[in-house]
Amino acid sequence: MFLRAQKYIFSTPLLYTIAIALGLLTGFFAHTLLFDVASYISDVFMNLLKLVATPIMFLSIVTVASGMENISVMALMGKKVIKYTLFTTIAAATVALFLFLAIDPVSGSSPQMLIADGALPAQGSYWAHLLNVVPSNIVQPFAQNNALGVLVLAFIMSLGMFAIPQMQRQVLHGFFSALYSLFMKITAFIVRLIPIALWAFIALFVRDVQNGLDIKTIGLYLAAVVSANLVQGLIVLPLFLKVKGISPLQLAKAMFPALTVAFFTKSSSATVPSAVRCAEERAKMDSKVASFAFPLCTSINMNGCAAFILITVLFVSMLNGVVFSSLELVLWIFMATLAALGNASVPMGCFFLSGAFLAAMNVPLSIMGVILPFYALIDAIETSINVWSDSCVAAVVNKELTESTREPIVSPLPDFAKN
Repeated sequence: MFLRAQKYIFSTPLLYTIAIALGLLTGFFAHTLLFDVASYISDVFMNLLKLVATPIMFLSIVTVASGMENISVMALMGKKVIKYTLFTTIAAATVALFLFLAIDPVSGSSPQMLIADGALPAQGSYWAHLLNVVPSNIVQPFAQNNALGVLVLAFIMSLGMFAIPQMQRQVLHGFFSALYSLFMKITAFIVRLIPIALWAFIALFVRDVQNGLDIKTIGLYLAAVVSANLVQGLIVLPLFLKVKGISPLQLAKAMFPALTVAFFTKSSSATVPSAVRCAEERAKMDSKVASFAFPLCTSINMNGCAAFILITVLFVSMLNGVVFSSLELVLWIFMATLAALGNASVPMGCFFLSGAFLAAMNVPLSIMGVILPFYALIDAIETSINVWSDSCVAAVVNKELTESTREPIVSPLPDFAKN
């Protein structure tokens, strides 16, 4: 009985509730010393996020690449999976941009209220950021916290993996896997600090509201993120399936148990076993396609993450006075897509990536603390959309391989895959 009570007392939801309540009290109490402590804690927590963001981004890509047998693994199913992954992720980022511009959560807010020193951050031209895409050395993108440079470096090294002997590739795989496990453990430790950080963020949020931050602004931001995910999941992906001659409703019914697991666990990786089983047993996909497509999609097919990164980066940076041209807004579709492809399947992965982009742009991260209390719901929705997109890609690849081979390497088409 005692152990059960102790487990309840230290449960995550209860700790979050206590942290939020204490943060509200601290904010309304409005003591300068408490605000200074909260500001210090929030800065430390954000620094820890930036500490793990770029290494995880890099290691998640090179670990997968170094673990492949050879480049031909991606030749048949890989090409199709990657093609449709890029399509759905770009579509998700495009939908997110249109909804962000339509809802316009930044409209009516006062950027100066959100900047501690009262001065807008140096903006410069975004083309200057693009010049740093290809780093001059391996250390540079990590030292400068250049998220895009880290992604490019990871993809360059991944391609190079296939040019070296398999034995050397296995050595590198062991090395990168060990580093990846290390940073995963560090990330797990940082996540445990969220209740303390949450108190600080809520206290500072209440202060900002009292200083002029409109609560409506945060509501509109959340509406943009949630709407982008729902449009992707309920309209774009079903249309994609319809065009390919697959019934969205039948596929959704078949994958429903996996989608439920995705929503409550908020982990694409944890959902893979359930998703593969549903695909094979309920959706009647070939086991080879399901076993290949879902693990690969879990690493690179992040529709919800692309939408979150695009909307969050634009929202936070614009609130801090950054102005984007039309061309730069379009470029963010591809930036968010590239970042989503490199997103690690770890708790708060999208949150980390968004913070890394903002840090690279010298944008203050205080508003990220305001977003944090709502991220649990956002993450649950995003993970469900990611797994739903994985299912759609796998179903399309399954059907196309069946139709293109004289002696099918996949099982006969189920009813939902017929026109």
